[in-house]
Amino acid sequence: MTEPISDSESIRENARGHDLAIAIARVIEETRGKDIRVLDLRSVTEVFDYFVIATGSSRRQMHAVSDEIERIVKANWGDEKRGIEGYNESRWIVLDYGDVVVQLFDSDSRDYWDLEHLWGDAKRVKLPASD
Repeated sequence: MTEPISDSESIRENARGHDLAIAIARVIEETRGKDIRVLDLRSVTEVFDYFVIATGSSRRQMHAVSDEIERIVKANWGDEKRGIEGYNESRWIVLDYGDVVVQLFDSDSRDYWDLEHLWGDAKRVKLPASD
């Protein structure tokens, strides 16, 4: 487990990071990603603020999700990804947007790495109802 930041330390505000994480979760939803979770990591790490975790059904679908996230974030938020890992392997694609890190898994890798358990001290962010 991770060690939470103590109560005496203030959790940094990051409304933009929160909104970006929600927007990315929506893109994943619209491109048929499954089991979407947003974790608020501000109280457990200072490295990044949010994880968006999802499962893809195939290599092609994971590429489509990754490409659409990149397109929407650039068009609507003006952000470029800082890095990408795993795109060619397509079992676990990581998109780094600084405060928000996107983790796209195939179902076997998702089960194996179990990031929700690894980051079990993180707060789960409830996704607002879709319009």
